[in-house]
Amino acid sequence: MPVSLELWLAFIAAASIMILIPGPTTMMVLGHTMAGGPRTGALSLIGVTLGDVCAIALSMLGFSALLAASAEAFTAMKWIGAVYLVYLGIRLWRAPPMDLTPANTGKSSARDAILQTFLVTLLNPKGILFFAAFLPQFIDPTRPLWPQVAMLTVTMNVLAAGIQGCWIVMMGQARNRIASPRMLKNMNRAGGAMLVGAGMLTATLKRG
Repeated sequence: MPVSLELWLAFIAAASIMILIPGPTTMMVLGHTMAGGPRTGALSLIGVTLGDVCAIALSMLGFSALLAASAEAFTAMKWIGAVYLVYLGIRLWRAPPMDLTPANTGKSSARDAILQTFLVTLLNPKGILFFAAFLPQFIDPTRPLWPQVAMLTVTMNVLAAGIQGCWIVMMGQARNRIASPRMLKNMNRAGGAMLVGAGMLTATLKRG
C-alpha cells in the first residue's frame, strides 16, 4: 500500500469535509444537472475528474509555485475561469428547454458537459494551490512520491464522484418529476444562474 493506513484514513476524512463545502465546480455540476438532467450531470463529473487530475499533476510539478509567486498569473487564470463560467451561465439561461426523449439526448451535450467542467476545474487557480498545500500533509517523505500521489488522487476523485453523485441523483429525480416545458425552461434559468454565481464566486478568489 503506497500510503500508510493512518494517513489514508485521515486523508479520507479531511477530503470529504472539503468536498462537502460547495465551490464553483460543484455549482457547475448542479447547474448541468438542472438543465440537462442526471445523465448530463453524471457526465460532467468526468470533466471534473480529468480537471482535478491535471490540477494535481500541475501542483506537484511546481506550477503552483508560479501562481503563488505571481499575482498576474493567478489573476489571469482566475478571470479567464470566471468569465467562462458567466458566459456559460448566460448561454444556458437563454437556451430552449432540452427534449428529454432518448433520441434527442445527443453526443454534443455530453461532450459539452465534459469539456466545460474540465476547463472550469483546470482554470481554477485556487484548486491548484489547494492541492499543493493539502496533499503534502498526507505524503510520507520516506516512501516513493508518485505512487502516493496516485493513490490520494484516485481517493479524492472517488470521494468527489460519490458525494456529488448523490446531489445529482436527488436533483435529477426532482427535475424529472416536473419535466413540463415551462418547468424545464425555469430549470435552465436556475442552472444558468448557478453558473453565473459560480463565476462570481471564482472572481472573488484570493491567493492567500
